[in-house]
Amino acid sequence: MSKTPVEHVHARLDHDEDLSLLNEVSMKTAGVSRLEMCIQCGSCGGSCPSEMDMDHTPRTLFAMLRAGMREEALLSNTPWICVSCYHCVVRCPQNVHITDVMYTLKGMAIREKKYRDSTAPDFSETFVDMVEKYGRSYEFGLATRHYLKHSPLRMIRTAAMGLDMLKKGRLSMKPTTIEGMDQLTAILNKAKEMELAHE
Repeated sequence: MSKTPVEHVHARLDHDEDLSLLNEVSMKTAGVSRLEMCIQCGSCGGSCPSEMDMDHTPRTLFAMLRAGMREEALLSNTPWICVSCYHCVVRCPQNVHITDVMYTLKGMAIREKKYRDSTAPDFSETFVDMVEKYGRSYEFGLATRHYLKHSPLRMIRTAAMGLDMLKKGRLSMKPTTIEGMDQLTAILNKAKEMELAHE
């Protein structure tokens, strides 16, 4: 009989705890992650509105990091399902910055191309590209590029809604760039520089 993901993680922890992955994720997380403070209480999963769609609860995912299960952790859909509502962070008795850790894991998965479905990583990269280019999201371009690549038929089905939004001025055909774009670019470049320093 095969083991459940949780049994598999606990079996790995019983044999060889490897904190290098946990430390790497902690170091790459913006600010202080407090990831090492996780006591496996399960408050995160119990608080999560999206937990039922995750292949691992945040608690299990953090145990995987502690067990050095890099491949399994980066291939997990859990960070991609996280909706950044911060319920887990608010309820965590150890003040672990769970949502920030999820962002770190997404970034690592994109860089190492470790994901089962490219839909969410592609959406994330497109969004970041637009923020870097215009300083804000450009919804029309984001939706168009995303649907053309991943779901062209859905684009046809949502065309009427898009046209209504254009008519009502809720969507623009052309992107607009924010004032002070040079300042934002400098901030983003500094953030990338700091991120590289952690790698």
